[in-house]
Amino acid sequence: MGLAWQQGPLSAGPVGRFLVPEPLPERLLFAERLRRRMRVRFGGSWIADSDDVVLLHEPGRYPVAYFPAAAVTPGALEPTDRVTSHPDLGATAWFTVHGGGDRTAPRAAWQFVGLPDHAKDLADRVAFAWRPMDAFYEEDERIVGHAADPYHRIDVRRTSRRLEVRDGDRVIADTSRPLVLYESGFAPRWYVPRADVDPAALTEVGGQTFCPYKGLASYYDIGRRRRAAWSYREAWPEVRAVADLVSFEPDLIEVRLDGRRLALEPGQSVVPHGIDRGLDPDEILHQEGAPR
Repeated sequence: MGLAWQQGPLSAGPVGRFLVPEPLPERLLFAERLRRRMRVRFGGSWIADSDDVVLLHEPGRYPVAYFPAAAVTPGALEPTDRVTSHPDLGATAWFTVHGGGDRTAPRAAWQFVGLPDHAKDLADRVAFAWRPMDAFYEEDERIVGHAADPYHRIDVRRTSRRLEVRDGDRVIADTSRPLVLYESGFAPRWYVPRADVDPAALTEVGGQTFCPYKGLASYYDIGRRRRAAWSYREAWPEVRAVADLVSFEPDLIEVRLDGRRLALEPGQSVVPHGIDRGLDPDEILHQEGAPR
């Protein structure tokens, strides 16, 4: 989740609500200084580099980084005749991006050229489409998936509560040392050490998914219950505590915490990708420079 994505407070389906007497507008956009140095690499060359990036949070989209036009390498942007209209921010001009080695990416960058007065924070700034670029960096660390959302937080906590997973009469997992992962906007997820899981109950299946905050998720069938469990076999360092542990989907398999059966809660469902792009596991598996 982020500020305006998934179940965030500025999204279309927030978990909570603003305690105000009048309803908020259906669409609220939020722009802020990122206060992180960001760089864009394309064709083996750096084409944008700035510590004055503005992050735009727009309902239903991942956050987007906007670079000062002056921070873009001269000659990297070629204007096109394509102009579209943003519903809130007006006319949008598109560019072909040029990088090293004569690489080009058509319509891979844009700039708002008809901004209303209240949105001047984005004036003279350029954004780059994520997928056509080779990579985006914060300082010297590559980031994958989308610009990091400062409102997305993950905390992992150890607990001695008893967690039991059953498929009918069969005990799939039984532990008194689960870890609980709290992720902004989502219901808690419970992770079980593999030593406390019956390995014969899990059948690994294809189709990994990618989370830019946790890494690659592998999935397991449990009997006829498809993709009822998952694991981040090599989780990102920030969530290393849950690496190779197993979590279970409470709407697909019986999961009990201290005897109470868990159910699908508001904020539990995950929207797999934004309307503007997908999150492809190949971003990690097959692209040079991905974090480990």
